[in-house]
Parts: sequence; structure tokens; C-alpha cells
Amino acid sequence: MADAPDEHAPDGPVARRIASAIPYYPYKGIPRFYDINGFLVRPDVFQLVIDVLAKRYAALEIDSIGGFDARGFVIGAPLALALKKPFFMLRKPGKQPNAVTSGAYEVEYGSRAGVSVPRGHPLSAEDPLKLSTVVKRGDRVLLVDDLVATGGTLAAGVELIHRLGARVAECACVVELKMFYDPPAGSGLPSRKALFEGKRIADVPVWALISEDILTVAGELPAGYEDDGEEH
Repeated sequence: MADAPDEHAPDGPVARRIASAIPYYPYKGIPRFYDINGFLVRPDVFQLVIDVLAKRYAALEIDSIGGFDARGFVIGAPLALALKKPFFMLRKPGKQPNAVTSGAYEVEYGSRAGVSVPRGHPLSAEDPLKLSTVVKRGDRVLLVDDLVATGGTLAAGVELIHRLGARVAECACVVELKMFYDPPAGSGLPSRKALFEGKRIADVPVWALISEDILTVAGELPAGYEDDGEEH
């Protein structure tokens, strides 16, 4: 007898319910910017997102969870609480003290100066020189973001974690734009597959719950709307 299909599988029944709460808008010069605010204002749907991720990663051996600035914070922090794992932020440079920063990278709508993670902090005022490092050598880390497109942000985070002597067990995203994974030659689209291979991180898995195939909700726009997305 065949196994019953997993309702939590990518683009499966639960994914479709979540996708129905994610509208898209013309934004930052791209025709479809998928807005996770759609499910953040729906506690029932937001809880579904965390439940699916917690189910997937409960059995995975991980030491900590890192969330990317800024929407990765929204997903990664409650996931870390659900799994009882330490959480840390991968922030834009200059946003947190005592940080280690990656190199610059490209995303689908601009350039970024890098991502940074904190080195550590004193365990106590009585023992200020003993540091509790956020990412320790040999750790297995889960990196979390809301969406993966060209993979530039994820790649910068993976390289930084590896530089600290840890390993990335997986990158988890709510949405994946599959068009950027391995586009046809001559399409003009950047390739995430080629990027990861060029950086020698192709062995790091990227998992996402929802693809653009089921993201079909066009956000309602007022008359005269203009794309007000400032590149940032």
C-alpha cells in the first residue's frame, strides 16, 4: 500500500493554504514582490508556517538557528523557541556590536554590503573574559529567511558560518522562486545553482515550502498606485 501524501510537503495542501495569504505587488521594480505581511496578520496561518518548519527540523541535529535581516528574524525566532534552540541574527553591517561580517553580495534588485553575526558576549559580570560565542566551531546551524531568489543572501550567510568553523545543516525559506535556481542559458537570469557551485557550497541544501507556482494572489492596489519600493 502506497504511503499517504505528506500534507506538509512543498506546494502541498498546507503550503497552498499559506500561499493563499501571501499577496504579490509590483515593488522595487519587479512585477511580483511576495509580501509575507499577508500571513503575519493571520495568527492561524502564521502558526501553520512555524508548525511546518518545527515538524521538519525537530529531528534534524542542529545547535542553533540564524535568521537573516529582517524578515528572517520574524520566522527564525519563533521557530527557535518552538525547537528550544539558541537564535542569532544575521544583520546588515553596522547594526550590532562586536560582529564578524561577510563579503558584499548581489541580490535580485541590488547590491548588499554583507551580513554580520556577533562574536559573543561575557557569560557574567563576574567573569567578563569568558566568552559564550554565538556560533562555535563544529556547530550545525540552520539558516532561515522568508524567501530565496538568486541566493546571494543565503550564500553570504553560509560562507560566514563556514568561516567561523561551523557547518550549515540546511537553509530554510518559506518561499522559493524556482525561476532563479537553474535558468536556461541566455535567459539573462542569475543562477543560484551556479552561484553555490562557484562558491563551493553546493552541498548545502536549501528547502522551501512554497514556490511561485502556487503564489497566485494579486494584492489589491488603490487607483493611481505607483511602485514606491526604494532600493535598500
